[in-house]
Amino acid sequence: MKAGTSAKNLRCARRGSVLVIVLWIAFGLVSLALYFANSMNFELRASDNRVCAQAADQAIEGAARYINYLLTQQAANGSNGVFLSLGDSLCKAVPVGEAHYWLIGRDTNNPVGPGRLNFGLVDEASKLNLNTVISNQLFWLPRMTVDLTQAILDWRDTNGTGPTVTYYAMQQPSYQCKCDPFETVDELRLLYGADMDTLIGEDVNRNGILDPNETDDNQNGMLDPGILEYVTVYSREPNTNSDGSAKINISSLTSGSTDLISNLQTNFGTSRATEIMSSLGLVSAPSRPGQRPSSPTPVSFASPLQFYEKSGMTATEFALIGTNLTTTNGSYISGRVNVNTASAAVLTCLLGDDLAAAQQLVNYRQANPNNLTSIAWVVDALGQSYATDLQILAAGDYITTQSYQFTADIAALGPYNRGYRRVKFVFDTSSGTPQIVYRQDLTHLGWALGKEMRQNLLLAKGT
Repeated sequence: MKAGTSAKNLRCARRGSVLVIVLWIAFGLVSLALYFANSMNFELRASDNRVCAQAADQAIEGAARYINYLLTQQAANGSNGVFLSLGDSLCKAVPVGEAHYWLIGRDTNNPVGPGRLNFGLVDEASKLNLNTVISNQLFWLPRMTVDLTQAILDWRDTNGTGPTVTYYAMQQPSYQCKCDPFETVDELRLLYGADMDTLIGEDVNRNGILDPNETDDNQNGMLDPGILEYVTVYSREPNTNSDGSAKINISSLTSGSTDLISNLQTNFGTSRATEIMSSLGLVSAPSRPGQRPSSPTPVSFASPLQFYEKSGMTATEFALIGTNLTTTNGSYISGRVNVNTASAAVLTCLLGDDLAAAQQLVNYRQANPNNLTSIAWVVDALGQSYATDLQILAAGDYITTQSYQFTADIAALGPYNRGYRRVKFVFDTSSGTPQIVYRQDLTHLGWALGKEMRQNLLLAKGT
């Protein structure tokens, strides 16, 4: 009995061991199956996100092609130089297949605080051009320092003799001061005194609004962007008329300036043209009937605004010839600021740090949108109350109402609101045909469509 019982127990023990081993093997196989299933699930989601990202990329490319088409049509219609304003249907959640894109713009009329994004194109002529702006204007930019102002002047100066030139050779790794014009605003990161706080300010993701995750350093509830928000290297106008003819150079005029006389007579008639020429000091009125007007010495004008103030023309009259005037003989006029679209911060720089005068210009253009056909409105806006500021603006060829370069800051989402992408393009139409002269991927800066947009997308996804 004992021998039989022992054998039976041994067999049971062996069977139990086999069962345990089988259970462990089964457990291992199930674990492997679950592991690989989970891995495949992650891979499926990753693949789906990649597909969505590719759809978002294609939406951005489609948006860029469409903007190029709109600018081409504008040039074909003879409206080149006019800021292209787009409605919400063309720049906000625009569908491209199953993807959507947004054009992140700027509102240069109103102070920017926590709130909704502005959508549309960004006018590069609304900014100061790093290659042409003078130091007395550059210095008044928000967050600008004396050191960085000097570094910008040295970087673009072809003489290579500025005080910051030797700084770059002492860096690790060392490099040379460019001593040539800026090609992109990103070069500012190489300059002496250019830290990220100065360049970016509170707008970390560079979308033009104060987002919840961004620090309001001075606790004023308003966005205080850095220098990059206000500068460009692209603003320029063709120094020819729309028909290809040369513009009238007003830097030196005489009574024999036939191009000016012809233009005035064509637009206003002989009698009125003579009155304007007389007001400009180009001819003297005859002292008796029948006597021919005398020819005084040549007259020079520093800017079209100065020309307008002296001419005695009405704003309506000047609008007919204002865009035909220049102070240079080059192929392009570089660095003019569009007073119709410039922010108060940029206008303050042009006015020698007079914020009140700059705000007066902003208030006037908001209240009188139909009067902005030429730079003549600046005289009406500033009037006698800001006579000194008017003299500052007229002292150089600083302002315009035309724009030929536009930034398209395009953010996109693929199907199911996944695959976020963001790319910035700069379009240049000054040659007559739109060209993309700059492209930068900004996806790494993170979400730029604002808190409200994120909430709306999450709600839509939940339904």
